[in-house]
Amino acid sequence: MPKIGLEIHGYLMTNEKLFCRCKSQHGLKFTSPNTNICPICTAQPGAKPMLPNKTAIKKVIQISLILGCKISQKLIWQRKHYDWPDLPKGFQNTISGPHAVPIGEKGNFLGIKIKEVHLEEDPASWNPLTGEIDYNRSGVPLVEIVTEPSFSSPEQVAKWLRQLSTTLNYVKTIDKSAGIKADVNISLPEKKGERVEVKNINSIKNIQKALEYEIKRQKKSKAVLLETRMFDEAKKATIKMREKELAQDYRFIPEPDLPAIILKKEEIEKIKKSLPETPKEKLKKLIKKYKIKKRYAEVLVRELEIVKFFEEIINKVEPKLAVRWVTEELLSVLNYNKKELDEIDIKPEHFIELLKLIENKKITELKAKDILRSWIPHSFSLLEVKKIGRISDRKEIEKICNQVIQENTKAVKDYKQGKQESLNFLIGRVMKVTDKRADYKAVKEILEKLLKD
Repeated sequence: MPKIGLEIHGYLMTNEKLFCRCKSQHGLKFTSPNTNICPICTAQPGAKPMLPNKTAIKKVIQISLILGCKISQKLIWQRKHYDWPDLPKGFQNTISGPHAVPIGEKGNFLGIKIKEVHLEEDPASWNPLTGEIDYNRSGVPLVEIVTEPSFSSPEQVAKWLRQLSTTLNYVKTIDKSAGIKADVNISLPEKKGERVEVKNINSIKNIQKALEYEIKRQKKSKAVLLETRMFDEAKKATIKMREKELAQDYRFIPEPDLPAIILKKEEIEKIKKSLPETPKEKLKKLIKKYKIKKRYAEVLVRELEIVKFFEEIINKVEPKLAVRWVTEELLSVLNYNKKELDEIDIKPEHFIELLKLIENKKITELKAKDILRSWIPHSFSLLEVKKIGRISDRKEIEKICNQVIQENTKAVKDYKQGKQESLNFLIGRVMKVTDKRADYKAVKEILEKLLKD
C-alpha cells in the first residue's frame, strides 16, 4: 500500500508582500512584468526586510487552528539557501527547517495527521526557456501545510484536498483564484524503495493523476531512487528533475535581519474564538436543525457566503422552496455571470420577498427567474414594482392565446400536422406577450383546447 505525504502551498490573502509594502498579487495576468517591486523584494545591495506582514501571520495562525494544530509562541525566521535565478537573495526567508519551530504543529484534519504549518516568502517567476525573471511574485506570503505520510491512495488525497480547500475558503485565508500547489512525497513500502518527491503540481486533478502515474511507475521499477520529479500535464507522466535534496543541502541558518516573533496566549485565543463554523459543523447543523437532505446540504456548505445567506432566509420561507432556489436558481445565476455571492449585492430580505411571492402564487416561477437575473449586481425590493403579478384569470389568458394563434398561422398549421414542438413555440409567444406572468399550466391547457377547435 502506498505511503503518501503532501506539502501544500497556498497564497495568503494579504494586500502587501511579506517584508515590504509592494502589492501582493497572484493568480493574475499582469499587464507588464516587474510592476509591483522595490529594492527589498528584488534584493538590491543594502536593502533589508521590513518587519513581517502581521496579517499574513494571523492567517497562518487561523489555518493552523482549523487544522487542529498546537500554536508555537516563539517563531524564529530561517534562511533557506539555494542557488536559482528566481531567488535574488540566494536564500528564502521561512519559518521552517530542521532547527525551526513552525507556527502550527502536530495537528489532525479529517483523520490526516498534520506535521506542521509554516509561513514563507514566494520566489520570483523565472522562465528557464527565455531566462526572463518577473519579480511581481517575489516576496508574496505563502503558507505551507505539511502532512505526515497518512494517505494511502490518490483518490483519498483528492477528496481530502477538496475538503481542505472548502474549509480554508471559510476563513478567507487562501486566494482560491490562484488555487493551491503541492509537492507530493510517495513511496511503496512493499518495494522497499526510496521516497520520491513530485514538485509543484498545480491542481487537485493533476495531483491525483501524478500520484496514479507514479504508483504504476514505482511498481514496475526494479529500484526506486531518492529523487525529485516533475509532472508533465500533457504527457500525464512524471519526469526526473534532479537527485532529491536533503535538509542539509539548504544550509538553514537563523535570519539575523528579522527578530523572533512572540505570540501571546490571549492573542491566539482571540483568533480561535473568531473562527467560523467549519463546513463539517455546518453540514451537521443543516441536516439536524433544518432537516435538509444531505445532497443539498453538501451543496450549500461549499461556500461560506452561500450557507450564511441560506441561514438568513430559511426560517422565513417554505424550506423546500428555499433549498431549491438557493442551490439551483441562485447558484445558476452566479455561475452564468461568473460571480461569487460576496461580489454582488443580493440582500436576503429581497430574496425572501421573491420567494414569498412564489409561495403565495402571486408571480410565476418564470417571472421570478427573470427578476433574479436582473439582480446582478444589485437587488431591489419588489413591494413597489408594478406588473410582476401572476396572470391566472383564464379569460384573460384565453384572449391572449387567441391573439397569438391569429398572429402565428404557420405554427398553428404545423401543430395540426403533428409537429408537437410548434405548441412549445406558441406557449413561448404567450409567455413573451405576458412578460412571463401568465400561468404556464393554464396557457398550455387553453392553447391545446383552442387548437382542437
